[in-house]
Amino acid sequence: MRSGFVTLVGRPNAGKSTLLNCLVGAKISIASAKPQTTRLRVAGVRHRPDAQIVFVDTPGIAKPVTSLGKQLNETALAALASLEPLDVICMVIDATAPLGRGDRTIWQSLPTGARAVVAVTKCDRASRAQVLAQLGTAAAFDADAYFPVSGVTGEGTDALLEHLFAGLVEGPAYFPAETITDQPEAWRIAETVREQLLARLSDELPYSIAVRVTEWTPDRIRCDIAVERPSQKGIVIGRGGRLLRAAGTAARRELGLEGVYLELRVRVEPDWQRTPDAVARMLAPQAPSAPRR
Repeated sequence: MRSGFVTLVGRPNAGKSTLLNCLVGAKISIASAKPQTTRLRVAGVRHRPDAQIVFVDTPGIAKPVTSLGKQLNETALAALASLEPLDVICMVIDATAPLGRGDRTIWQSLPTGARAVVAVTKCDRASRAQVLAQLGTAAAFDADAYFPVSGVTGEGTDALLEHLFAGLVEGPAYFPAETITDQPEAWRIAETVREQLLARLSDELPYSIAVRVTEWTPDRIRCDIAVERPSQKGIVIGRGGRLLRAAGTAARRELGLEGVYLELRVRVEPDWQRTPDAVARMLAPQAPSAPRR
C-alpha cells in the first residue's frame, strides 16, 4: 500500500472545493461562487486497490476583517504547519483572475522545502490565452509540476491525479475503503442547507450565515440557521417563507432524506462572526449523530 496527504491551498473562490470533489469522485465540500464558502479543514479520500490519497480542503487565505476571517486563515495555516515532509501541497490558482499579491503571499507562507504542484483551475471558463498566461506567470513559483484543470468538467484532472499517485510512498491506508471524508453526517447536512441558502441569497448576506444540526431523530432533523441581524432573518425566510422552504426542499432532495422532516429554524446571533467565542461555537464539530432506526 502507498499513501499520502495532498493539501489544497489558495485564495478564496479559487476553486479548491470544486477541484476536491472532482479529484475524490464524490461531493465532499459544498461549492459556491461566494468567496470563503469553506470554513473548516475538510478531508476527502481517493481510493485505489494499492494506494490512497487524502486530499485536504482548506479555507481560502485572505486579509481578515472579522474574527471569522481570522479563524479561517488560522485553520488553513494550521493545515500547512502540520504537513509531513513527504506530503504534497497543491497551490490552486484561478485562471480567470490575475495572479496577485495574495497568491504570492500564500506561496511564500508554504513550509520551506515543501513538495508542491500548481493547479490552474476554471479552465472551462478561461480562454486558452488566459490559461497560458497564468501558467507562465505561475512558473515563478518554481513548483514541481503545473496542471491546467477544471473541477467542473474534469479537464486535466486525470493527469494531476496520476502525478500525485505516482509520487506516493509506502504507507498505511489512513481510512477504510468505504470512507470518503473525515466529516460526520451532521456536518454534511448542515453544509448542504448552507449551500442551498447561498445559491438563493445576495452577495453580502452569506458571510453572516452559519448552520448547525441541533436535533436528530429517525423522522426529523432540525437545523438552526444563525444570522447577525433581525433584518437578515426576514431575508433568509423570504416572503411567506418561500426562500427558506425552497432551500429546505432542495437540501432534502440532494441529501436523499426520504420520509424525514427537515426543519429549518432561523435565529439571530448578533455580530457572531466578529466575536471569537461565537465563531468558535459556530465552527465547532456538529454534536448530533445519526440515530438508529
